Amino acid sequence: MSLVANDLACERNGRLVFSKLNFTVKAGECAELRGLNGSGKSSLLRALAGLVPLSSGHATFNTESDFKTSLHFIAHQDAIKNAMTVSENMQFWCDVFGGSSIAKALDAFRLDTLKHEPAQLLSAGQRRRLCLSRLFVSRRPIWLLDEPMTALDQSTQMLLRGHISEHLKNDGIVIAATHGDLGFVPDHVVTLGDA
Repeated sequence: MSLVANDLACERNGRLVFSKLNFTVKAGECAELRGLNGSGKSSLLRALAGLVPLSSGHATFNTESDFKTSLHFIAHQDAIKNAMTVSENMQFWCDVFGGSSIAKALDAFRLDTLKHEPAQLLSAGQRRRLCLSRLFVSRRPIWLLDEPMTALDQSTQMLLRGHISEHLKNDGIVIAATHGDLGFVPDHVVTLGDA
């Protein structure tokens, strides 16, 4: 399994954000996207997830499953329904991703005691934990993470690092955009700047 990016370019509002971007990430590897605000880290993740078009180039996913079941994209925005409980939000994502149970996803980020809480009452850190718990609704080999450590306390950051490490040990791929420290040395660093 691998993700190969060939000569990627992206425009946003008529401005070239990045161009001539090439990298390969293989099974069991993590790539960290670095760059200033506006350098295109989030745009690159959205393009890899198939949510925005590239101006040129292409990304190839060599996996045993099809594209739709190959990746989880966790954006900087939490994509949580405030009117629903924690458990109802997880059930929604379980239905979307074809998962069989929400129990593992809730347990992954210690959300079981909050499962009946309305999402609108959650703190920023709890909302981020709920967002990240979608990684465990169903097994997907590629994780695209946009600022995954945002709003997490130190213990939850350590928990997330453990989950990432375990995912990589199981031949998963992680591509993470961050301004901070992931807490481990990535296999690849992809630096984006003004094109």
